Amino acid sequence: MEINSCCYEIGDQLGKGGFGTVFAATRLEDNRQVAVKFASNEYAKYARIDGYFRLIPLEVALHMYANQGPRVPQIVELLDWKDEDDHYIMVLERPVPCQPLYEFLQSYTSTMDEKLARIIMGEVAFAAQICCQRGVLHRDIKLENLLINPDTLEVKLVDFGCGDFLTSAGYTSFAGTEKYCPPEYEMYGVYHGEPATVWSLGILLFLILFWKFPSRRDLRMITKNIWENDGLSQECCDFIRCCLQSNPRKQIELEKIGLHNWFNDVE
Repeated sequence: MEINSCCYEIGDQLGKGGFGTVFAATRLEDNRQVAVKFASNEYAKYARIDGYFRLIPLEVALHMYANQGPRVPQIVELLDWKDEDDHYIMVLERPVPCQPLYEFLQSYTSTMDEKLARIIMGEVAFAAQICCQRGVLHRDIKLENLLINPDTLEVKLVDFGCGDFLTSAGYTSFAGTEKYCPPEYEMYGVYHGEPATVWSLGILLFLILFWKFPSRRDLRMITKNIWENDGLSQECCDFIRCCLQSNPRKQIELEKIGLHNWFNDVE
């Protein structure tokens, strides 16, 4: 198929979600391995951004903003896009080798080593911080939306289909995966972008370490700052408690995550 004068050979399906279907592809002019996403625009949101005289798909706009500025390897790169009558197409980088993070975790027969989890979370947290710095709220940071190179442990954040522009005002509708929904939305029907991102990072780490979501009892103990786990360092337990406070005002700030002792206690 041809997209903006570039020809692509479409290969196997890589994944399918609520916002589109992704295929492996090869850009014929240089044999570059890419991913091509086809997304219906029936329910898609559109946005107006500088440099474009007409509305463009919000997902495309968010990718542009997230990629704007110095290259950040932890965020998948948008290479090209095209808007059609009933769908839009995105050409994205496809690192080789890579696999979804949930597949990578399935190769472990027991809990993941804390040092390895720290490397992965450092990559994910950095991607989340850069997105917010560039005005993008991903809203669906989860195992399925993270690719990892099993050889280098480099991580890439993908799929901005649930995302929105970051604002200081609260969001009154939730988009993303229910299990990662921040408690303030369930309690008050409103949440803010950066604290919700911190919450999702805490849920993600818990899932990486234990292969399960925190129970209500876990969350109650975390809120009371008495939760701990004998298999983890005190710094790791504290980081989980800092992310998963039920009151977002008591959470660690997104921009300060990299300064937490857990990330700086590297042997």
